[in-house]
Amino acid sequence: MKSAKELQALLYKNETVADQAPEQIAKAAEFCEGYKRFLDNGKTEREVTKYSEELLKKAGYKPFVAGQTLNPGDKIYKINRAKCVLAATIGTKSIAEGFHLNIAHIDSPRLDLRPVPLFEKEGIAYFRTHYYGGIRKYQWPTIPLAIHGVVCRQDGSSVEISIGEAENDPVFTITDLLPHLGSQQNEKKLPDAITGENLNVLLGSLPIEEKDASDRIKLRVLGLLNEAYGISEADFTTAEIEIVPAFKARDIGLDRSMIGAYGHDDRVDAYPALMAEIENKNPAYTTVCVLTDKEETGSDGVTGLNSMYTFHFLQQLCACQNVDAITAFQASKCLSADVTAAYDPSFADVFEPCNGTYAGRGVAIYKYTGARGKSSTNDASAEMVSYLTSLMRRNGIVWQIGEMGKIDVGGGGTVAKYVANQDIDTIDIGVPVLSMHSPFEVVSKADVYMAYLTFKAFGEDAE
Repeated sequence: MKSAKELQALLYKNETVADQAPEQIAKAAEFCEGYKRFLDNGKTEREVTKYSEELLKKAGYKPFVAGQTLNPGDKIYKINRAKCVLAATIGTKSIAEGFHLNIAHIDSPRLDLRPVPLFEKEGIAYFRTHYYGGIRKYQWPTIPLAIHGVVCRQDGSSVEISIGEAENDPVFTITDLLPHLGSQQNEKKLPDAITGENLNVLLGSLPIEEKDASDRIKLRVLGLLNEAYGISEADFTTAEIEIVPAFKARDIGLDRSMIGAYGHDDRVDAYPALMAEIENKNPAYTTVCVLTDKEETGSDGVTGLNSMYTFHFLQQLCACQNVDAITAFQASKCLSADVTAAYDPSFADVFEPCNGTYAGRGVAIYKYTGARGKSSTNDASAEMVSYLTSLMRRNGIVWQIGEMGKIDVGGGGTVAKYVANQDIDTIDIGVPVLSMHSPFEVVSKADVYMAYLTFKAFGEDAE
């Protein structure tokens, strides 16, 4: 039998980035300055798409045209309906030998406006909302909110709206009941204390001057919107307007080791994936970075990964080299880049410590997602897990592996299964997040950087 010291070398060690790669901490902090700008400029999927396109153009990417001749090193991109980004660098190998896909989503839990949102009640004007994705409704009242979106006006033109981000902008909020009158509310279960019908956004209280008019406060709000954006109440029916937190990304902690912000899920993986794609110069395999929409509501619709838009793009790339798409898909690999839950000592009862993933301990692999009996999951093969962990070891990347929490407590899903359903080997990997799906999520800068290094190594891998 080996000695205790020799046997201990056989153990799986889940150690911090600071301990395993202290030289990377300063680099992580520098990298995350760009990430914070990405967050502040992209509160919605449309804004992320627009900002990402600017970065791609600056890096020399050209719009993709189906049927064009593609040569090694060519950088191309395509925007799907202003909400999704597809960017690729053509490899030196034939596309028949497979793509290296890196897919993240850029939609986040939020509040959307209803088709007829504006109303007045007892001297206050409000917007009615419909929550998008898995929010905890009690977290959204009493915080500063901003209004973002696009309105397609009746005359055929469109206008972008952003109120609440500039220093002198007003902000908005959702009210909550004071504790002095909250005894009955306190008796309710947490999901019922604030209902969807309570999530009304406060807009104003000042009436127009004409005392004999009805809905005087609503009319003032509508008049202000009309003056600023040229819209009428009917235009809300053809609008996509989102209510999001108004605060900006900020360093967390005296050591500034973390970032607090809205939208880490999943822009914390989208930004490293995009940066890795942009910095990839002459890959062996053709690399493709996809920033997709609608993951938080099941990936359905023409901008969700359950549609064919990504795979049509890949098929068109194959056609440019006269390659059979089925052959290419079967040889491809995909990193489904999405967040997972960081172990939270304050709520330790829902986690299993040995299989938890921790903030500050590197990028996290999760072999399977889904719920309870692995329902609705991809469940990566042993070979795919081995490929990824070997890649990270060769490149000195700090990583960890685990599950979202205790088996019977709950679960979650990613886009991995939609890629795997196209006969592409896929594995989930991403940054652990504290307070996931809240208006103010928290991540470790070190983990963000390890995600970037992983995505970069994946794009550069020639084996």
